[in-house]
Amino acid sequence: MFIHPTAIVDEGAQIGSGSRVWHWAHVCGGARIGNGVSLGQNVFVGNKVVIGNQCKVQNNVSVYDNVILEDGVFCGPSMVFTNVYNPRALVERKDEYRNTLVKRGATLGANCTIVCGVTIGEFAFIGAGTVVNKDVPAYALMVGVPAKQIGWMSEHGEKLDLPLTGDGMAICPHTGKAYMLKAGQVTT
Repeated sequence: MFIHPTAIVDEGAQIGSGSRVWHWAHVCGGARIGNGVSLGQNVFVGNKVVIGNQCKVQNNVSVYDNVILEDGVFCGPSMVFTNVYNPRALVERKDEYRNTLVKRGATLGANCTIVCGVTIGEFAFIGAGTVVNKDVPAYALMVGVPAKQIGWMSEHGEKLDLPLTGDGMAICPHTGKAYMLKAGQVTT
C-alpha cells in the first residue's frame, strides 16, 4: 500500500494491499477500500463508502456516503456522485441519503454525474458528461443529459453490434467473447 505524504487517511479506514492513495486525497475513517485500488489526486472518500478491489478513482472525484463501488469500477476525472436527491443548504437531510450501487466493471466517464439512488449495471459504460438519473442495465452504453442508451458495450470496453431492443448476438471485436441480447438484457 502507498499513501502519499499529503494524503489524509483517518483512523479506522480500511485500505487493502496494493492500493495507492495519491496527493491531497482524504479517506474518512469508516471507508472500506479493497485491494489494488488507485485513488487519484484530490479524491474524497466518505465514511459510509465501500470501494471494491481493483477500482480506479481518478483525480477530483468525491465518493460520498452511501456509494458502493463493486470490483473493477472506473471513475473518470472529476465525475460526480450525489447522496441527497433534493439538497438545500438550510434543510438538514443527512437521514435522507439514497444508496448508489455501481456494479462490477462499470465505467463512469469524465465529468459525468450519477444522481443518488440509482444502480449502474455490470460493465455499463457511462459517457463523459452524461447525467444518470435512472437505473442503467448491465453492458449499456449511456450518453447525454439526461442519460439515453445508444448501444451496448463488451467487458473489454468495445461497442457491440447489437440492437437496443429485441434479440441479437454479437462478438467482442477484441476478445472474441459472445454476447446475447434477449428481452432487453445482455448476457455472456
